[in-house]
This record gives sequence, C-alpha cells and structure tokens, in this order.
Amino acid sequence: MSVPRIELIGVTTGYDGEALIRDLSIVIENYGVVQILGPNGAGKTTLIRTILGLIRPFKGKIIINGEDVTGDPGKAGRYIGYVPQLTHAPGSRFPITIWEMVECCLLMREKWPRIPRKKHKELVAKTLKSVGLDERYWYRNFWELSGGQKQRGFIARALVTDPPIIVMDEPLSSIDPAGRAELARRIGEMGRDHLLIITSHDPMLLLPYTNYIIMVNKGVYIAGPPNEVLTIENTRKIYGDAAIPVMKHVHIADSHY
Repeated sequence: MSVPRIELIGVTTGYDGEALIRDLSIVIENYGVVQILGPNGAGKTTLIRTILGLIRPFKGKIIINGEDVTGDPGKAGRYIGYVPQLTHAPGSRFPITIWEMVECCLLMREKWPRIPRKKHKELVAKTLKSVGLDERYWYRNFWELSGGQKQRGFIARALVTDPPIIVMDEPLSSIDPAGRAELARRIGEMGRDHLLIITSHDPMLLLPYTNYIIMVNKGVYIAGPPNEVLTIENTRKIYGDAAIPVMKHVHIADSHY
C-alpha cells in the first residue's frame, strides 16, 4: 500500500459565504502527526470538515491518494477515520456501549472485507486494548463514562477499520491533565503507521510526535516543520498577544481545556 497523501489545491472554504480558509495549497503525506493550530473561530474545524468531504469548498480541490474527494464524504471516508470533539459528539440519550459503537463500524463500513462475526470480537478487543481502555468499561453505557474514556472509544471507532488517515478534532480537550499526557503518548504511537491530522489549541503535548504544523487564522496560514513554524513572529501573526515569549520558547495562552 502506498503511503497516505492529501493534496489541498487552492482551497477556499467556510460557512454561509464567509471564507475562513483562503487559497490553501499544501501537500500532507507519509505517516506521523500533523497538527492544525489556531485560535477559536480561526477555521481549524472548518478545514478538517472540508478534508472529510462534509463541506464543499467555495473553490479548490481535495485529492486523497490520487482521488478527487472534494465535497464527497463517501469517497473521503474510504481513506479517513474521524474522531470528533467530545463537546460536538452526538446526544447522550441513545444507549450504547463502547464495544457496540466500535463494532458498528465493522458492520457499516462498505469497503471493509467481509469478516465472519466471530472475528469481530477479536478485532474490537485488540483495538480497544490498543487505545488503553480497561476491559471494565467495554460494556458500560458510553455516556456514563469519563471524558478520557469516551475519547478512547471514539479513537477506537476510527481505528478499528485501519484507515490510512485519521482526523482528530481537539482529541485532548475535556480530559484531565494526567489523562491528556497518557493519551498523547498513545496518539503519538499511532502515528507510526497512520497519517494523523489533529486540531489543537496547545501543541506541546503532541509536539514530540509532530512532523508538520499548519497554523491558520481566518485566511492566513503558515505551514512547515515545527522548528520552522513555532517562532514568536509566526505565532503572533496567528494568535496576536496570546503568543507569549518565555525565555527562548513561545507559550500560546489560548487553551479551552
């Protein structure tokens, strides 16, 4: 299998006629972590929803592994698993366990090979273990679990069909500090054989695993390796006074944990 590759060609996208991302042309490829950074309302979630095909850009194209998936979530979904923000997850009234939620992806995925149901158990268990979710929580009501346990469930759901690309929207938000650090480590490990595209307010926990950074803010974007992008000059272009120099490093005071 070829390494994953996403091409954004002249993409301008937004909502209700307002462009939040303008003329973005960039290539994201190979395995590892790509972080999309920017303040609230900058267009981070809009950008990933455009990559997912959930939003059709005003202009431009999204090409994944050579296929035009622009505005087509069915085509994009052949390559991408999606982890939503916990605060944007579906309502809490529908009773379901984490096990059921993850196994549903095997049953619904059109291009997933026909695997006997008895094999599903082995695959779901392996995936839940890989995200560090204790077996005690596999069969509990999903909506009664902690934020960190729910997030591990969403990651397992995206991972179980083994897509080459996984998109995560603020995966470390709404989780306690100790849980964020441990989950960041596991996400970093996933980058060994997946392309992970992750939106974030604070890049630091995932920075050791990050190959590439895209900073956006309402039409402005800066992209490149972390050591080239995370400078005082660049972060102030994106964050303004929320980018604070501390010794030789920059701190972004724009968290919403």
